[in-house]
Amino acid sequence: MTMIAQRPAVVADRQQPGHCEGDLIMGTANRSAIGTLVERTTRPVALVHLPAGHNGEQMKDALAKQLSAFPAHLARSLTWDQGSEMGCHNELTARTGIAVYFCDPASPWQRGSSENMNGLLRQYFPKGTDLSVHSAGHLQAVANELNSRPRKVLGWQTPAKRLESLVFSSI
Repeated sequence: MTMIAQRPAVVADRQQPGHCEGDLIMGTANRSAIGTLVERTTRPVALVHLPAGHNGEQMKDALAKQLSAFPAHLARSLTWDQGSEMGCHNELTARTGIAVYFCDPASPWQRGSSENMNGLLRQYFPKGTDLSVHSAGHLQAVANELNSRPRKVLGWQTPAKRLESLVFSSI
């Protein structure tokens, strides 16, 4: 594992886009999950559909699919906790070219954007519910709604608007 202390300083200062934080929100008895990816600069969320489970292989495949849809300049690194679902992180990096960094144990604040987003997501996906019942389309609708919500940290702009300006400024 490459630890967060080895992550380049440009990731920590949030000035360069393309560095994401990821996590899982878990369903009843940890039998179902939804993956989350939050870009650190503009704060949009992408939700990762995990209908078949969330072991290392399943996560690697689902994350690779989700991250391959991102423009290259918005998929530079990923910071995750030390959960077993990231057991195939080396294969994920080999497949996508995206560096994966791991937080220190029991240090959720090292992925603050991700933890904040998980709190927002619980409005849509309450604890103690079966998350496998949600379709990929429903996850996309929830992500679209959250990405259209103005955020104080963004000067009351929406993550979607910030992301749009980033994408079009690079063309």
